[in-house]
Amino acid sequence: MRKTRISRRSLLRGMLGGAAVSIALPPLDIFLNTNGTAYAAGGALPARFGLFFWGNGNLPHFWVPEGEGSGDDWQLSDQLQVLAPHKDKLCVVSGMNCKTENIIPHNSGAAGILTGASLVIRDGRDDETFAAPSIDQVIANGIGRDTRFKSLEFGAEDSGRSYNGPDSRNPAENDPYALFERVFGAGFRAPGDDGVVDPAIGLRRSVLDAVLADASALNARLGVNDQQRLESHLDGIRDLELRLARLEEDPPNLEACVQPEPPTANYEPIDGRPQLQAKNRIMCDIAAMCLACDQTRVISNWITGGVSNILIGDATAGHHQLTHDEPGDQPQVNAITKAILGEYAYMLEALRSIPEGDGTLLDNCAVMASSEVSLGRTHSMEDMPLLIGGSACGRIKNDFHYRSFSGDNASTVLLTLVRAMGIVAPSFGIDEGMATDSLGSIEV
Repeated sequence: MRKTRISRRSLLRGMLGGAAVSIALPPLDIFLNTNGTAYAAGGALPARFGLFFWGNGNLPHFWVPEGEGSGDDWQLSDQLQVLAPHKDKLCVVSGMNCKTENIIPHNSGAAGILTGASLVIRDGRDDETFAAPSIDQVIANGIGRDTRFKSLEFGAEDSGRSYNGPDSRNPAENDPYALFERVFGAGFRAPGDDGVVDPAIGLRRSVLDAVLADASALNARLGVNDQQRLESHLDGIRDLELRLARLEEDPPNLEACVQPEPPTANYEPIDGRPQLQAKNRIMCDIAAMCLACDQTRVISNWITGGVSNILIGDATAGHHQLTHDEPGDQPQVNAITKAILGEYAYMLEALRSIPEGDGTLLDNCAVMASSEVSLGRTHSMEDMPLLIGGSACGRIKNDFHYRSFSGDNASTVLLTLVRAMGIVAPSFGIDEGMATDSLGSIEV
């Protein structure tokens, strides 16, 4: 039953120093007509998580390594050879299947491998969303609230599929200049600097505190969907409070943290071909230093998207088109996949080049790489590509290949990564995509 009507111009109200303060509400069902169509500090080094996501999959017969186990018991495959400098820091998991429904090519697989839940489709392909948070946000909610940015999303070409939950997407920054300014611009303070002493910050935090009592009263008047939307809105307010609090504190004095130089290159396409490599590499450098400076502990690199038809290298057609039209063993598709994996290798190198503790920043990270399909030609969600770079502070095996011969649930890998971040999680995924056991074979 619909709750009592509330105006869309309603505000969360409170009192601060004898003065009334207010914050606007998010869009809620209760604002709409009956048709819904119109308004009515210290300690051990932390584990970090990274995601590298590309579109259009791989070629499984060129992907799966030879042998299983550790060290010399396995060898990199043709497509994975570009990762040879990082074999000792790599865990390859093959033979895992997405157990979620494959309803819409590409988008179903993205939902499955990122959330362990089937894609939500309402009124056709233009009205779809993820049913649950993507893995980067599951982890960010567990380890990201003590840093200036709960998570950082970027991508040389794609807008990203990072979701907080249904209808709540985090767009990826694809402008290197904007990414630099966001992280290392006016709000950044170098290690050893004093905290910001700004009365306006304390006032802003007090305003946020003042309206929470009114928000609790409003919640009792809302339907279930609106309660969820309001809770998501309040989560954003709480995150803002934490970010403001970080500005008032002294930054961590981390040896490896150095404010990088801003980008200087021109990243406009050349002869119609985006500068994917140049953009990716400068953004990886920025993101790596963002982790080193403890500005965030969760990053996601959405380098290309599902159905991306980007022109890469000297390919004669776009990536997606070639996955369907190139005959035989698809040498151009193979070359494109290798080029993209070369950018994953650069991301790992950016992390590995930064000393931290007795090792490097990469040692304290787990950087998952995957795509929304395996064989792009058939939109298969079987034998999904899954790589993990780094050991998450020694919790994930490195120089290791695990292969499932029974098509096990890919969500077990995601649950393993969530738990490797120190997060207590009984499961990952929903319904047929749910995993309740981690993949012990890759855990240390």
